[in-house]
Amino acid sequence: MSALTFLGYLNLSENNLTGKIPSSTQLQSFDISSYDGNHLCGPPLLEICSTDATTSGDHNNNESNEGDGLEVDWLWFYASMAFGFVVGFWVVMGPLLFNKSWRFRYFRILERLEYKIRNGHH
Repeated sequence: MSALTFLGYLNLSENNLTGKIPSSTQLQSFDISSYDGNHLCGPPLLEICSTDATTSGDHNNNESNEGDGLEVDWLWFYASMAFGFVVGFWVVMGPLLFNKSWRFRYFRILERLEYKIRNGHH
């Protein structure tokens, strides 16, 4: 979330968030009231993070889980996109590969289309 650069307004108040606010120009530019009702520290808040808070096991686990969730979402997106391509490809090519009459008819249609395009017939 710290890599976002297009937000004009963000209100994270009352979400029970804990830990250090990631350092970035975008998150530091929001008003302090955007972070009310949480247990956050670091700029733009006045509460300074202690070294224990930034290296605690709970905070590191929460931070790594957020990153893993985003990576898992993208992994599912790419996996479903690949699956959709394979299914779509075989829905079209399967019948052409296994049905000889469909294959001949398909290529005849392509040849007629090519002829019309080359000779300018409508």
